[in-house]
Amino acid sequence: MLDFGRVVTAMITPFKKDYGLDLEKAAAIAQHLEKNGSQGIVVSGTTGESPTLSKSEKVALFETVKSAVLDKTAVLAGTGTNCTRDSVALTKEAEAVGVDGIMAVVPYYNKPSQEGLYQHFKAIAQATRLPVMVYNVPSRTALNLQPRTVKRLSEIDNIIAIKEAANDVEQAAEIKKLCGPDFKIYSGNDSFTLPMLSLGGHGVVSVASHIVGSEIGEMISEYLGGNTSRAWEINLKLLPLFKVLFIASNPVPLKKALNLLGFDVGPVRLPLVEMEEAEAKILEQCLKDYGLL
Repeated sequence: MLDFGRVVTAMITPFKKDYGLDLEKAAAIAQHLEKNGSQGIVVSGTTGESPTLSKSEKVALFETVKSAVLDKTAVLAGTGTNCTRDSVALTKEAEAVGVDGIMAVVPYYNKPSQEGLYQHFKAIAQATRLPVMVYNVPSRTALNLQPRTVKRLSEIDNIIAIKEAANDVEQAAEIKKLCGPDFKIYSGNDSFTLPMLSLGGHGVVSVASHIVGSEIGEMISEYLGGNTSRAWEINLKLLPLFKVLFIASNPVPLKKALNLLGFDVGPVRLPLVEMEEAEAKILEQCLKDYGLL
């Protein structure tokens, strides 16, 4: 599958009250996303609390979600870590499970050079026949994947996309200019989706699509269809929700919202903790304002 879709959801990982993995709920959430605007699903990304998941839990999630959705829905396995060897090994396991692609984040904490980043992603890509989306999120990795490095990576046959979350208009435009029309750029932040489309972006890897996936899909369709005024209208309507879902560290607000909406996805795992009461009230009011509660 060489197109992951326009609306790709970075899926939460549901836990039981004892913090154990809830695979039954994971399947249900994946099916909910599929029915409500998501054409692709990222499993075990940042929103999925990947730093707190064991390797066996990640593989179980890959298998569960892939089995739960239709073939038309792309399942991307979050296999990136800050250890190339571990990323390669997990990528091979994900491919064996039968996922449709993988997403690999810029290595965090050890701060490699741009050449190191290139070699890291190249090693992952060469370890699989699956299409690869690289993920640039400097706010979490303390490192920016620069456009010229993205250009080099785009020349590797199965590196077909980037989730770009630097929120830098010039950088996104430079990536588009260097990498050409076939390389797909996804916004890594919901609030940046429409600006990214105007720069030649393909879609979004979304958090808010757990709740308003169909609306995000409509916004993208209206923009691409030339109805830009309607697209901006939808964007402005959704913007408060996009913002409130990041009032605390992702996915803390999202899980709180889903629990309030009756999805019962459980708690976050330490070191993440539940929202403060004042933040929770702001989130709840936003959901009420949208008529969701």
